[in-house]
Amino acid sequence: MTGRVAGKTALVTGAAQGLGAAIALRLAQEGARVLLTDINEAGAAVQAAAIDAECGKGTAFSTRHDVTSEADWIAALAVAKDKLGGLSVLVNNAGIGIGGTAESTSLKVWEQTMAVNATGPFLGCKHAMPLLRENQPASIVNISSIAAFTADPFLAAYNASKAAVWMLTKSVALYCAKAKWDIRCNSVHPAFVETAILEGFHLDKSTPIAATHQRLGQAVPMGRIGQPEEVALGVLYLASDESSFMTGAELKLDGGLSAM
Repeated sequence: MTGRVAGKTALVTGAAQGLGAAIALRLAQEGARVLLTDINEAGAAVQAAAIDAECGKGTAFSTRHDVTSEADWIAALAVAKDKLGGLSVLVNNAGIGIGGTAESTSLKVWEQTMAVNATGPFLGCKHAMPLLRENQPASIVNISSIAAFTADPFLAAYNASKAAVWMLTKSVALYCAKAKWDIRCNSVHPAFVETAILEGFHLDKSTPIAATHQRLGQAVPMGRIGQPEEVALGVLYLASDESSFMTGAELKLDGGLSAM
């Protein structure tokens, strides 16, 4: 561990498991103090306790947070200010994935997917901006997906929501640059990663989830799905000052899928 984000304070959404948990841990291991938020309050608390046990008491905190709720965003950011003393890194990671075509997807699923995957990051960028301005240089990292570029007939809502995050990122980046703030905003675009979200793409319930992982991995040029830790390392770079001249950009962590 080299302290690549030493002195940084970070809020990571959807941090009770999967990508969010891996990202929060990696940032803490590299010197940041972190607030883990999730609608699964107990899960976030468990992850925060594990980080404290490894990195030292007072490194990690947690709070319940529904990213679709503006009131919850305001409350979570108040916790960040209270527990961390401010905020210099925002990682909009919380997301859901439910398969379905444009015809088979219900309006309820469409609205839920857009609310979590697109409205959540919007609210985060909007309400975190005052804290980020107070703690420059600062960084926003939005977790999108390779699905923002590569369409699938069975991922109508997911494709649309992740493309929205991609464009939101660029708009926020240009807004901050135009205002002369040292606040960067970039998006990360993983391909299939071994997390619970893949269960939403496991449409054939008669087969084991491992079969879906294998099938998805076969579609990737590198021949496998990704691991949460691999995405966490990409986020670490974007959260650190090493990426000081990178904004409005997309980091593809897709095993070569988008090169096809």
